[in-house]
Amino acid sequence: MYQQESFGQAFKRGYMMMPPGLRFIITANVVVYLLMVLGGSTVRGIFISSFGFFADPAIALTQPWRIFTYMFLHANLFHILFNMLWVWWLGRMVEDQLGTKNFLTIYFGAGIGGALINVVVVSIFGGGLIPTVGASGAVFGIMVVFAMLFPTFKLMLLLLPPIEARFLVAGLIAIDLLFISASDGIARIVHLGGAFWGYALLKLYYRGYNYDAWITAIGERFSRKKTDTYTAKNKKMYSVSDAEIVEEEEQSELDRILDKISKKGYEGLTAEEKRRLFDLSNKN
Repeated sequence: MYQQESFGQAFKRGYMMMPPGLRFIITANVVVYLLMVLGGSTVRGIFISSFGFFADPAIALTQPWRIFTYMFLHANLFHILFNMLWVWWLGRMVEDQLGTKNFLTIYFGAGIGGALINVVVVSIFGGGLIPTVGASGAVFGIMVVFAMLFPTFKLMLLLLPPIEARFLVAGLIAIDLLFISASDGIARIVHLGGAFWGYALLKLYYRGYNYDAWITAIGERFSRKKTDTYTAKNKKMYSVSDAEIVEEEEQSELDRILDKISKKGYEGLTAEEKRRLFDLSNKN
């Protein structure tokens, strides 16, 4: 008899089926948003003032963590809902195609790159004292990458016919370009910067810059350094351990030769085995 899944079971199954990178991004953003909402206006103000991004060069250079943390903050429910839905819709296929580490590198690279371009623009034209929050720069990067990987994939938006990814993403970028000077509180420079870096990072990936391999190599190098340091600090312990291993191997070899003698006699040994027997016997 078929047992229908409860909403909780279906939600848990769907959540666990998400690729790990996508799951991390959505979980982290939702958790931070809930902390901001449940903490009230005071906590929300502390989060934005401490972790929001300011494009003013002096602040960006002296407080560099903001260029990363601003991506986990959102102004309201519709802001986070819009960003996370786009990541959920498009990010799964991107991560499945490129792998988790490449996906995360492009996501965070687009978000950080978009913010850096905003710093450059502000350093030329001024401003930058209003905090920027949200993952939109990173999301635009993933949108562009999706359109490059699956250009003819048709996306359905509310009340609109299916639109190919390349046309939809191009249209969203065109809107930001048209309203780039509008005073509507939307960080359009960050959007466009994120789109540019999404494009650039995927192009680099096509040219052989495998971020997955880079991150793995860095991790292995760091792990090897730690092992070498630990070995240097504990030379005596390791030398005893190595001696014990060598001793066990020699004893095992001696037992094998003696077992062969018991079966075939001394004349059944090869010249090399006779020599090893002599060497091992003198050691013991």
